[in-house]
Amino acid sequence: MTSSGTNAGGLAGSAAWELLLPAASAPARARGRALQAALREAIRSGRLAPGTRLPSSRDLAADLGVSRGLVTEAYEQLTAEGYLRSGRGAGTWVSDAVRAARPRARDLAPRSPGADVDFVPGTPDLSLFPRAAWAAVQRAVLAELPHHELGYPDPRGLPRLRTALATLLARRRGVVADPERIVVVSGVAQASALVGSVLHARGMRTIGVEDPGSPQHDGLYAAAGLGTVALPLDEDGLALGPLRASGVRAVVTTPAHQYPTGIAYSARRRAELLDWARSVDGLVLEDDYDGDFRYDRAPVGALQGLDPERVAYMGSVSKSLAPGLRLGWLLVPAALAEEVVERKRTSDLGHPSLDQALFARFLERGDYDRQLRRCQRAYRERRDVLVAALAEHFPDARVSGIAAGLHAIAELPERYGPEDDFLKRVADAGIAVRPLSACTHARAGEDGVRLVLGYAHLPPARIRAGVRLMARALAG
Repeated sequence: MTSSGTNAGGLAGSAAWELLLPAASAPARARGRALQAALREAIRSGRLAPGTRLPSSRDLAADLGVSRGLVTEAYEQLTAEGYLRSGRGAGTWVSDAVRAARPRARDLAPRSPGADVDFVPGTPDLSLFPRAAWAAVQRAVLAELPHHELGYPDPRGLPRLRTALATLLARRRGVVADPERIVVVSGVAQASALVGSVLHARGMRTIGVEDPGSPQHDGLYAAAGLGTVALPLDEDGLALGPLRASGVRAVVTTPAHQYPTGIAYSARRRAELLDWARSVDGLVLEDDYDGDFRYDRAPVGALQGLDPERVAYMGSVSKSLAPGLRLGWLLVPAALAEEVVERKRTSDLGHPSLDQALFARFLERGDYDRQLRRCQRAYRERRDVLVAALAEHFPDARVSGIAAGLHAIAELPERYGPEDDFLKRVADAGIAVRPLSACTHARAGEDGVRLVLGYAHLPPARIRAGVRLMARALAG
């Protein structure tokens, strides 16, 4: 490159000008845009620092083998945008207004703590995702999807998917499923936010949550303007006395398999909970997060089936397929349907149409039922392996909760405590666990240690090894 019109700190002689070479070889119609983009990138990245003088349009055009008019147009465009400055007879310079910042994309996704064995609950086995079946359905949907379905969808979701979901939920979970009241959402978190914002708009300021319960509820409902009231459980489910005394008119529950204690609400408590909702003109939000997975008997049907006008039912594919799909459903009472749908419309204009069409076909072909059966077999085996390993290495431990879901509660006796010391020793051995106390609003003053052990994402051999390592760490 010629050095005419430049200095040692300018474009010539630096590596920055090499960014422009690909632009010069771009197709003729795209060459001008490519040159402008390359110059912007060189300035933004800092390879062309503020105050750098650029070659004359004649020299740069000659070096790149392009027309002078192309370079002149690029200089004029970037001057208009503020990247360059120029003066009559003074040349063209990188503007001092530009503050270069090398772009950096951070990954804030929740990750495994990096332990040798990770018993932290909440994650399914992502290797079970049915890639071949999903890809086959995706090809078929792309080939057959009408053009108009790529437009903005009904905010509730595609009718085809809502119909398929209604059939699935009625058959598998005993839900009273009207496709007109199903809203396709990006997961239980969005379903909760939609209902929470509607309740707030109606004047509610608090919502009851199970204690112990999901640690995410406080932040989730706070974003909707609702404070959470922690409500204790007993052996049958949510304790009715504290619920009545709390003054709340809405409560979030996991009745099929309570998270994290693992109990299933008794038939009597389910009926009492609905009686309470009717007496206060209230609402029960049912999170059926892993209701399909019961290993000792058929799953208990959803609470919503007993009173569809007092229960908002929420579910997703996060435990059956993958949380990264961000695909779930919300079945709302008629009295809330219009407001919830409007909130959904204004929040995102509806769930992606292609994803909905794909999942609808996946349901219709029976692929989702096959996936549930596959997960059921794998997770039941892993729970059995965990229970057997605990019995071998911690013979005085007790596993509580029903045989269901993706986690189990292990209660270790007093000699393994105190809890803080236990957790440190286990962590030092490279094992990640979650104590039950992490899911409570007030730390329980009980002896011993109670753990919420996730097993679904771990192969059986890893489960055995993890329990064995935990026992060795505590023995040492």
